[in-house]
Amino acid sequence: MSPEFFRMDRKKITFQKDLIIKEALSLGFDDCGISKAEFLSEHAVQMEEWLEKGFQGEMSYLERNKEKRYDPRQLVENTKTVVTVLQNYFPAETPSDEDNYKISKYALGKDYHDVIRAKLKMLHQNLEVYYGPFEARVFTDSAPVLDRAWAEKSGLGFIGKNTCLIHPRKGSFFFIGHIFLPFEVEETHHTITDYCGTCRRCIDACPTGAIVEAHQLDARKCISYLTIEYRGSLPEVLKPKFNSYIFGCDICQDVCPWNRFAKPHQEPLFTLSEELKNMKKEDWQKLDNEKFKKLFRGSAVERTKYEGLKRNIEFLKDDKE
Repeated sequence: MSPEFFRMDRKKITFQKDLIIKEALSLGFDDCGISKAEFLSEHAVQMEEWLEKGFQGEMSYLERNKEKRYDPRQLVENTKTVVTVLQNYFPAETPSDEDNYKISKYALGKDYHDVIRAKLKMLHQNLEVYYGPFEARVFTDSAPVLDRAWAEKSGLGFIGKNTCLIHPRKGSFFFIGHIFLPFEVEETHHTITDYCGTCRRCIDACPTGAIVEAHQLDARKCISYLTIEYRGSLPEVLKPKFNSYIFGCDICQDVCPWNRFAKPHQEPLFTLSEELKNMKKEDWQKLDNEKFKKLFRGSAVERTKYEGLKRNIEFLKDDKE
């Protein structure tokens, strides 16, 4: 049917989920799910309980815009449908751990915010070919949106004990993105069992005890939070437990049995650069602002800024060095 048909009868049409999923996969997304836009009551309760415990640390932005965070219709007026996509970032190659510091896998390439947002905008444009022009908003970790909740709701996985979204066939090394649509689409929801079972590898492996219990992460103890979000002096008592991480942390995902299914991503923009691959501790310790900009221009590491990364390096630097 022509775009003119859809423009004339838009109010009568339920957009076809299969077409949306097909277009998403054609752009290199690894999976796509569709949910009705509504208030996330269960997740709202869980979030409020988490905030009451102070587990958010200095991430005060999580305490704001709550009504928008729990209900996409409050964030973007007239939203009827949430389309959620997953983008694999598991790398084929990582820097050597020998005589080196560590950076989380998600930050080894270009900034996922830019990469995913650009793909989502292309998905919007591709759908307009079929349906005619329509307003839509795209998000990827860039607004008050409960990313994992929407992924779970649309049947893309379950939220594990380490609080990561786990795809039962592909693991957990995924970025999550969304398009908010102003029309109804058939949902893809189907119940996915929480397959963590009695496993507690992530809980036991977390060196700082940040996973205080199943599905409960105290960010104030989390290496990822401390090396990225936290702006104060790092706690000396945790220094021996950082496992050489200077940006982020992958420990709770690396030990997860479901990540035996993880396969290397196919996104060229996430590829490890030769310069980053060849860095050693001595290079990190000599890092200046110019080198930082060269290494991490267009990278998620820019978020912590030079001063933040330098703080993390100095924190882990042995006294004798």
